[in-house]
Amino acid sequence: MNVSDAIRGRRSIRDFLPDPVPESVLRQIFDAARWAPSGSNIQAWRVIAVTGTKRDAVIRMARSKHEAGLVRSEAFPIYPPNLWEPLRSRRFALAEDMYRALGIPREDKVARRTHVARNFEFFGAPIGLFFVIDRRVAHGQWAHLGMLIQTIALLIEERGLGCCMQEAWAAFRPELAGMFNLSADEMVYCGMAVGQPDRTKPVNQFERTRISVDELAEFLGFKD
Repeated sequence: MNVSDAIRGRRSIRDFLPDPVPESVLRQIFDAARWAPSGSNIQAWRVIAVTGTKRDAVIRMARSKHEAGLVRSEAFPIYPPNLWEPLRSRRFALAEDMYRALGIPREDKVARRTHVARNFEFFGAPIGLFFVIDRRVAHGQWAHLGMLIQTIALLIEERGLGCCMQEAWAAFRPELAGMFNLSADEMVYCGMAVGQPDRTKPVNQFERTRISVDELAEFLGFKD
């Protein structure tokens, strides 16, 4: 698989098979991913991988907090309030495409909330990754962490596995910090579900869209 195929083939997987993924495979992925770009090579990040009983403990924590209505939005929200156009419409369209694939109508709010809560079960994936960054770094290092996350996602795709990047775990940053014994300067940026995709599920099959090249890029000074 070449890089272009991995980029086009990668998608957010929201239903996984229970098949385990060996630690050795994760180690291969991380061994390659550690060469992702890092400004001035400071590498202000680390990854925590959970499976088995450790994964189950994280799920129990999130489930109990979610059921108690203790999901919070703290200092680093996933999306800004009052999202503007055209960003709002793009987000809305993606949600409608996903729920249509799931067979959940707009008026069924309970079913939609139930699906959102599956984030906190890693959508059935056997492995959860948590990306940790030092709170003291500048915004540039947050972008560098994104390069690491994308690199890991493409390496996962290369190996025939799937993933879902999960910023939803930001709702439990304090609890995760306690579970993982993070220092006061560390925080979980996001999670990622990793496993074997269930390719039979419509939620893993619906058509995705992106803006065109002309919407994405402006070309100045080129001569064809």
